[in-house]
Amino acid sequence: MPLVAIVGRPNVGKSTLFNRLTENRRAIVHDQPGVTRDRVYDSAEWNGLVFDVVDTGGFVLRETDFIEKSIREQAAIAIEESDLILFVVDVQTGITDLDEEVATVLRKADKPIVVVANKSDNTKIGWAASEFYQLGLGDVFAISSINGTGTGDLLDEVVKLLPKNDPNLIPEDAVKVAIVGRPNVGKSLLTNALLGFDRSIVNDASGTTRDSVDTLFEYKGRPVVLIDTAGLRRKSRVTENVEFYSQLRTERAIRDADVAVLMLDATQGLESQDIKVLKQGEEMSKGLLIAVNKWDLAEKSTNTARDFENGIKDRLRTLNYVPVVFISALTKQRVTKVLDMALEIADRRKKTIPTSELNELLTSMLAKHKPPMHRNRPVKINYVTQVNASPPVFAFFCNYPTGIPEAYRRFLENQLRMKYDFTGVPVSISFRKKS
Repeated sequence: MPLVAIVGRPNVGKSTLFNRLTENRRAIVHDQPGVTRDRVYDSAEWNGLVFDVVDTGGFVLRETDFIEKSIREQAAIAIEESDLILFVVDVQTGITDLDEEVATVLRKADKPIVVVANKSDNTKIGWAASEFYQLGLGDVFAISSINGTGTGDLLDEVVKLLPKNDPNLIPEDAVKVAIVGRPNVGKSLLTNALLGFDRSIVNDASGTTRDSVDTLFEYKGRPVVLIDTAGLRRKSRVTENVEFYSQLRTERAIRDADVAVLMLDATQGLESQDIKVLKQGEEMSKGLLIAVNKWDLAEKSTNTARDFENGIKDRLRTLNYVPVVFISALTKQRVTKVLDMALEIADRRKKTIPTSELNELLTSMLAKHKPPMHRNRPVKINYVTQVNASPPVFAFFCNYPTGIPEAYRRFLENQLRMKYDFTGVPVSISFRKKS
């Protein structure tokens, strides 16, 4: 989707504008400058066009402080990645030296820019917005992020300037597979092995792939979009703008995919950053698969693969439903197995189970293990139904929805997995009051 970046110096109301456009409160709003330190993503919709919005930290130049430098880098990356930039200024303060400096940076961006004169809380104050035409960045829109004044006209302009996606570019039934992981685990090599040609740069240097690359192709008669993403790094090791950019694009690739394939290096194993990626995929209800690359380099004995997989499962705990495949992207050993399993997982995400079958299973589940008491009163689960597919969501109707502990929810999920094989698929369960 198109991306709109909100930039500007600290304390001009960027996060308030972000919350207004996306109609939520994901961005923290505070009078203290610099509260927003990490980019925050969400989607917005206007006149039928859906687009992403990114809220950045305060754009502060000529600062040696680490936090301010990080904020500046993140804003620079948002500018690099975006299709349109909203430059937010404070109409009540007027043009400051820092606004001038930011404007100088933005003039170098080959992107459409809209100046947003925020805090125009009434018509009289809004008249002062014309001052910002002096910045030479284009049209100025006087708005108030707090009360919403002028945001409709602003969004009309945003929609007019954003690129329009071709809905026929990707088939509706295409399975989107994102290949993610730490630097130098072989993501681009796997992509090239699957596609049969060098689509991505392959190099031993970490971070060679600095953008996500989407390729549409056909596999066993099915359309597949393969997304080769940039390498992930721990935040403490991210010092260059380009690495912020890579991490940012990887997060978006997971969100846009149907199945996320996490690649591991067989010589390094599973690390905390990998687990965070899997949890992120689970929170987004994406299909998940682990591909252990460089298996040709691993020292092997009789049960090496089994022991390696068991070690991964032990660390994942609640994510132990994620399947593992061992490959070598270099020798192309079992690389097509990655696609085979990804397509199977994508199909499982779409699985629809009849309510009658679910309630037969519920009867057997309750016979095995009844829910615990809630405030000395029995919890009765009356029936269950599937309320969504792709991803699968199941609603259990009972007398005390808040009385179901996490352990019992896990029991129900595991029973569903055993019966219907949701390997690689996050399953959501909700409890509702029986009417």
